[in-house]
Amino acid sequence: AMTCPAAEKRKMKFALGHRRVYTHAMNCLQYVSLILGLREIWYFGLQYNIGNRVAWLNLTQTVILIQEVPLKEPIIFRLMIKFYPENVEQELLEDITQHLFFLQLKRMILEEEIYCPPEVSVLLASYAVHAEYGDYDPDVQKPGFLAVKSLLPKRFINLYIMTTAMWEEKITACYAQHRGKTREEAEMAYLKIAQDLDMYGVNYFLIRNMKGHDLLLGLHALGLHIYKPGNKLTPEVTFIWDEIHHVSFQWNLVRESAVEFRNKDWWDSSNITGITSYLEAKHRLQKERQLREAAERARDEMEMSLIQLQNDVHMSNVLLVRFSWLDLLAEKAKTAQQDAKLLAQKAIEAETEKQHNEVPAICGQEEPEKMLEAEMVALKMDKESERRDKEDEQLKQELQEARHAEREEKHNLLEITSKVVYTVAASGYVVMTKVLTTYNLSTFRVAKKNLHEVLKEMKTEMELLRLRGHETPLDCIYFQNKAKGITKHSTLKMVLNSSKCSDTDCHTIHDLLIHTTHDS
Repeated sequence: AMTCPAAEKRKMKFALGHRRVYTHAMNCLQYVSLILGLREIWYFGLQYNIGNRVAWLNLTQTVILIQEVPLKEPIIFRLMIKFYPENVEQELLEDITQHLFFLQLKRMILEEEIYCPPEVSVLLASYAVHAEYGDYDPDVQKPGFLAVKSLLPKRFINLYIMTTAMWEEKITACYAQHRGKTREEAEMAYLKIAQDLDMYGVNYFLIRNMKGHDLLLGLHALGLHIYKPGNKLTPEVTFIWDEIHHVSFQWNLVRESAVEFRNKDWWDSSNITGITSYLEAKHRLQKERQLREAAERARDEMEMSLIQLQNDVHMSNVLLVRFSWLDLLAEKAKTAQQDAKLLAQKAIEAETEKQHNEVPAICGQEEPEKMLEAEMVALKMDKESERRDKEDEQLKQELQEARHAEREEKHNLLEITSKVVYTVAASGYVVMTKVLTTYNLSTFRVAKKNLHEVLKEMKTEMELLRLRGHETPLDCIYFQNKAKGITKHSTLKMVLNSSKCSDTDCHTIHDLLIHTTHDS
């Protein structure tokens, strides 16, 4: 039989019997994921104990190959996070995956497997409380409702002159700021803060170089770190995955080849299999992730190009309709001008005929009826000319208004396209989503500002209550790094910048010798 604590206090049992020889390790993980409804299984692995050592089940082999465990004893596996994403918000897609990450990281922080500063621990505890109880209600959550000992690392009891009520007050002050968040949002907020911790996602191995000096090898999502013993917060040397071309081993030697470096780093160990398999699996997962991200970026670029093309076509159609209207108005104006010229010519001819007819009238040789008819024709021509002039003026004014409206339409269209965020729905259709309203943004800023002020005030108070001389070694390292402005992000930024320099300027590490086992 096999027992697997899959999540918190849940346990599952399934028998392998005499077919254990043929049971593939991946089948065990798939069975557990099927029961839990977990699809993102590539982040997880099955962990078991061999004496005092922790090992991972090799998913490419059968269970019988676990030779250190007696065949007659039940094997206890733990479903644990083996590979950590760089960005939990973007890469963890399912709620069950986020929940399992939340449970394990919470346990690791409370058991001090991951170092967490005091003020950050209080904030994480407030999100954990919100995930359990929902919105804060002072009528329901009365003083004393929190079990502080199960929310904060135990070392804080000796590090600060604070009672349980004082810790609860500080957790509740942050808890009250999370109103409106769902359980999933609170857990995601917890994960986003936890991923910024120095020891988040780092798997440590004790190693020894050729000179006999003990070191720590840390494997994480961005690459690998080399630490001094006793300092798991600040790496001495870092290699990012983009610099690592391939990982291989020969006999009991492991070789890491960096693209930017000419020299090789050779590591030796009497127990190298676990580190090698973990390193190869991590490197393979990282390369697959990079290929997947490259494909997604190419798809996004194609979609954005399609959206831009659709916008250009729409703009062209709008301008085409506008230009067609302008052409029609111009044609009408041209016709009106020609008619005006024709009427002016007729008016001149009528005036000439009138003058010609007035001479016989003066001389008494023309009839009065013809004179009256000529006057009527001349008057009619004058009115027609005046009407044509008005129409011509009106057409010119309409043409100017149309051109002005065209400019306004183009300006408005550009404003609309610049204020719209284009996203692609799961169905493949292009969806236009408006940006957040000013009200929502201002509300978010106010809530964030209030929480920031609460944390700042709490941090100042806790600094005054800290007992000097009661710090752990990691506490001392953290406070020293804090005074120097050294953080996880600043270290990674420095590494990324240094990786762009030449071979002679880059820091390299040679003759590194792996000696002992995994440090959990």
